[in-house]
Amino acid sequence: MRQERQPCVYILASQRHGTLYIGVTSDLIGRLWQHRNGVVPGFTRRYKVHHLVRYELFVEMERAILREKQLKRWHRQWKINLIESENPDWHDLAVGLGFAPMDPRGRPDGS
Repeated sequence: MRQERQPCVYILASQRHGTLYIGVTSDLIGRLWQHRNGVVPGFTRRYKVHHLVRYELFVEMERAILREKQLKRWHRQWKINLIESENPDWHDLAVGLGFAPMDPRGRPDGS
């Protein structure tokens, strides 16, 4: 069953302390599927940035967009500190949302 749409800011990583990507969406599950399956060409597909390491839910998209812009302006170490404040081991939070773990090559297991 599809989740209700909810504004969300999310951070993806290629690996622990690896390449980071910050995005905003109203459909986190759908957007994660796109990133993890490489459907949309771009940064995350090129650099294999597929592990969800942090996300924040919002009531209004406007606030989510403001937060995304704020985080994108932050220094890299601040972003790392933010991730590690709630996810110190950099677990892929997408697994807890129903996704299969990624293999070391950045593909869903079994692909």
